[in-house]
Amino acid sequence: MPPRTAPQVSQTTTLLFFVLVLLCFFPSIFHYLWSLPLQLILPSHPHPDPPHTPADAPDAPHPTSPTTMWTQKHITLPSRARGSYLITDLVVRELPEIRTYKVGLLNLFVQHTSCALSLNENWDEDVRKDMSDTLDRIVPEAGPNGEALYRHDAEGPDDLPAHVKSALIGASVTIPIKDGKLALGTWQGIWALEFRAAKHTRKVVATIQGEKA
Repeated sequence: MPPRTAPQVSQTTTLLFFVLVLLCFFPSIFHYLWSLPLQLILPSHPHPDPPHTPADAPDAPHPTSPTTMWTQKHITLPSRARGSYLITDLVVRELPEIRTYKVGLLNLFVQHTSCALSLNENWDEDVRKDMSDTLDRIVPEAGPNGEALYRHDAEGPDDLPAHVKSALIGASVTIPIKDGKLALGTWQGIWALEFRAAKHTRKVVATIQGEKA
């Protein structure tokens, strides 16, 4: 029996195998070879750049979006003892800048921890008295028999209750501005609530943000 010879691999098979390996590792070559005839037949033309219009030309478009403006200042409230006080007129008087805003927001922030700001009834002053009395009942200075209720009393028995009331009511209010006026409801007013028994002077940061008229 004659000896068996190994099968001969043709050059075509070797070439095809080499091409397959190239396509596996470099797939972009296939895309290039496929699109090369089309690029030779249909050469690409560069797109012309759009005409340049100087920014200061008469017909150049200009942004029309309104610019947001800011105003910030401090207001000092009159020195007062415990109670709820209407301060709407004082705020408007101290902030004539409100009239220059077409639309915006006014934020008032009191820089103390034993008073508060709120929006509430602006007509009947009994509401303000009842509010102070109600808060005193919710956070009393002493127990029913006069016993101490709190650890923190460094400045007297009204010290800690004032902090609690401040946390319940809050240190700031935000009011919309419309056409140069505060957009308060008919019966809404800005309150300053003082929770200490002795008189204190309080400072408020007023910040206005919006579009000027």
